Amino acid sequence: MSEFLFTRIEAKRDEIVALTQALIQIPTLNPPGQFYRECCELVAERLAPRGFSTELVRAEGAPGDTDRYPRWNLVARREAARAGDCVHFNSHIDVVEVGHGWTRAPFGGALEGDRIYGRGACDMKGGLAASIIAVEAFLEEHPDHAGAIEISATADEETGGYGGVAHLAKAGYFDPARVQHVIIPEPLGKDRICLGHRGGWWAEIETHGEIAHGSMPFLGDCAIRHMGAVLDAFERDLFPAMAARHTDMPVIPDGARQSTMNINAIHGGQPEEEEGSTALPAHCVPDSCRITVDRRFLIEEGIEAVEAEMRGLLDGLKATRENFDYSLREINRVLPSMTDEGAPVVQTVRAAIADALGAEAAFVASPGSYDQKHIDRIGTLKNCIAYGPGVLELAHKPDEWVGVTDMLDSARVMGRTLERLLLPD
Repeated sequence: MSEFLFTRIEAKRDEIVALTQALIQIPTLNPPGQFYRECCELVAERLAPRGFSTELVRAEGAPGDTDRYPRWNLVARREAARAGDCVHFNSHIDVVEVGHGWTRAPFGGALEGDRIYGRGACDMKGGLAASIIAVEAFLEEHPDHAGAIEISATADEETGGYGGVAHLAKAGYFDPARVQHVIIPEPLGKDRICLGHRGGWWAEIETHGEIAHGSMPFLGDCAIRHMGAVLDAFERDLFPAMAARHTDMPVIPDGARQSTMNINAIHGGQPEEEEGSTALPAHCVPDSCRITVDRRFLIEEGIEAVEAEMRGLLDGLKATRENFDYSLREINRVLPSMTDEGAPVVQTVRAAIADALGAEAAFVASPGSYDQKHIDRIGTLKNCIAYGPGVLELAHKPDEWVGVTDMLDSARVMGRTLERLLLPD
């Protein structure tokens, strides 16, 4: 049974390349959230002739949703004539900024050998294409299957998913009575099953000073120097403490088995001059300096301890450093998520990897959060994993690419998963 399905999938090599290229060529940059509707419509137009009902859902009121940049999502569903479970493939369509260092056109979708290059190729338009090809081949081979199949293309995962999966979950699209199995084709590797992810805590820290003439800084108070003390305390105390903590979750790569923190941005003093300006800076002591921190924490730590540790460090500086004062504002928090190894979707995909690839699946967890968090906590659907093609370390990098063979192999696993879940014994 599977061999006929696998043959169909292999015959779709040109289709999976063309579909991936078409998805990459729609520059769905987030921020600000461009061309979401166009990408959703591309997927809808492909699925509708295959018997899917398609629904475009705008996340009105979600963070970032505006008339200029509406947060559009697609939910496509195909019901079979016979009762059975619903299997849902969810992929986000937004991509991060291009950045510097590219040697190919970021939205060209160039095919070179076995690789397709472009922003979003790996994370995760290649996974979306693989799921679509898998479903199409399955329907051609098994038109009389049971249950239902859903494919969603969702917004804003790269900025928290609140205009995408979170909105759909609040609206009941991931109610366990409606959907029973969810696979998110994030780029974790074709022989790996991702069970969950670390937690995240994002915050803005501001140090306060007093403005004065730059020639007489002793009459003011430099907020940037105060922030220097914060950064020094991070290096001296916080980073070593985080490096000493390790999780039992199977997080990959190895460096993410510990707590980590990234300083995303720093702003202090006068704004930068516009490009091309020849104006000279004014002579002022800065009275404010702000940083944004991205703290990834372990399931063993807990969000309360993470916030308390940061406040303790800052309060220690306030108690020992003259005139030091600060403000701390939480931007967002995400709790860790972890699906049980014995969950039906886990064991089914594990068996499908053995069937399709002849390999024993490895269980992993993601260093960064993804939309499982909303399916788990808002949708209360625990039977959810990430599984898809691509090399995780390529995400957000210049010259991002996805392998055609990897996509086809992952499509074989996805198709075999559908056989195991939606065909009678």
